[in-house]
Amino acid sequence: MSNSTSLEESNRLTPEQRLEPPNIQLIAPGIATIKDMDTLRACVAYENTHQQRLQILRRLERRAREIRAEDE
Repeated sequence: MSNSTSLEESNRLTPEQRLEPPNIQLIAPGIATIKDMDTLRACVAYENTHQQRLQILRRLERRAREIRAEDE
């Protein structure tokens, strides 16, 4: 599988798939593979609506800072 295919598949994950995986150890990789602010905002909205877990929201905030730094 090529990197572009892998990236496309990563971007197709829903916020629910990223933040409510069958194995909680998959949450961190789900967040780490967020590549754009639209996806990140959707995940923040999902988390705020469903679980409101501060640890997850902080991790999403950290990822937002990383995405912004990558865009500079």
